[in-house]
Amino acid sequence: MRMVDVIKNKRDGKVLSKEEIEFVVSGYTEGSIPDYQVSALLMSIFFRDMTDEEITHLTMAMSQSGDTIDLSEIKGIKVDKHSTGGVGDTTTLVLAPLVASVGAAVAKMSGRGLGHTGGTLDKLEAIPGFEIEMTNDRFIELVNKSHVAVAGQSGDLAPADKKFYALRDVTETVDSIPLIASSIMSKKIASGADAIVLDVTTGDGAFMKNLEDAERLAHTMVRIGKLANRQTMAIISDMSQPLGNAIGNANEIQEAIDALKGNGPADLMEMVYVLGSQMVVLAEKAETLDEARKMLEESIASGAALEKFKVMVENQGGDPRVVDQPELLPQAKYKFELPAKESGVISKMVADQIGVAAMLLGAGRRTKEEAIDYAVGLYLNKKVGDSVEKGESLVTIYSNRKEIKDVEAVLYENILISETGTEPKLIHKVITE
Repeated sequence: MRMVDVIKNKRDGKVLSKEEIEFVVSGYTEGSIPDYQVSALLMSIFFRDMTDEEITHLTMAMSQSGDTIDLSEIKGIKVDKHSTGGVGDTTTLVLAPLVASVGAAVAKMSGRGLGHTGGTLDKLEAIPGFEIEMTNDRFIELVNKSHVAVAGQSGDLAPADKKFYALRDVTETVDSIPLIASSIMSKKIASGADAIVLDVTTGDGAFMKNLEDAERLAHTMVRIGKLANRQTMAIISDMSQPLGNAIGNANEIQEAIDALKGNGPADLMEMVYVLGSQMVVLAEKAETLDEARKMLEESIASGAALEKFKVMVENQGGDPRVVDQPELLPQAKYKFELPAKESGVISKMVADQIGVAAMLLGAGRRTKEEAIDYAVGLYLNKKVGDSVEKGESLVTIYSNRKEIKDVEAVLYENILISETGTEPKLIHKVITE
């Protein structure tokens, strides 16, 4: 088989066979196929698209290109959740202990963040002592013992995806739904979960800016999951404004604790209940979504979910006292308020740019090598649809530097006040097939 023939087939709009796709993935991973030929194939895929069958073959070939995690020793159905990203996405911090508190096995493999704020692992490391690195045996032991563990991806999962993504980044082929779907699902499948709940975000702060693209991506990933014998479903959620009120690592830990106490922002709580109900049903701990939601609401009301969070933190070396003593979390030196320049209604909050403001403070990374400042971040005192008086605080800014004019400028430019404003719809669609 020759790579030039594979390129020609896709260039001419033909469907690639399983053997052709496996040839490309294995050859590129081991180095026998050069970048320039894979670049040509990626551009052909970008313009010619792929069938569901092709995308599934690509996903499975990438998932099997390196280590895979065997979670078969964990009792019950292992359920995982993945978000395509956003700003203020605190859901995993709440979902993992909450869903575990009703008996589902939550074996969560997470990553670090590059961009607005840290990823789930970075956020958890804001808790003093919290350890995210552990052996597979320890990971399995914790899930069997307490139904929950959140850890960094161990081993070399889907190394083909790392190589493909690096090349997509420099060849302007990132925005290809077949390539996005196979990238996400290859890592999820290699991570060993039995059931996967996907949160596909859309809007200014999301990768998929419009609903049509988000819907196609969601359908594609659900089909891949099912063809790979994983119970899979997706919701399409709004990320035109940040989710919740907190942006930043320690800030989001505090918001997650508040949510587990039942005091979280309304949009975050709704997102948690919608995603969590799907996870509980896929884990076969409830027969219907309504039953699952009631179980989750009761767990928060009884304090069981909060207790499970404490257990998770303690199991992984963290200090559980942060639940009742938030001052043990990293604290910023300075706190500033951003006053409204006029009265009216918040009509727009550009999510990704507000995330950039948090990154300027040090809450996120521009490059993989940069360190994160866990203490800094933002707290949104107003959201879209809220009334505001001139001089009232729009945002509380937590900073470790006195000079924040650059941050204020970005926030003022991306929080718009008008005569009217309507709160966006949080959940656009639920995709099960």
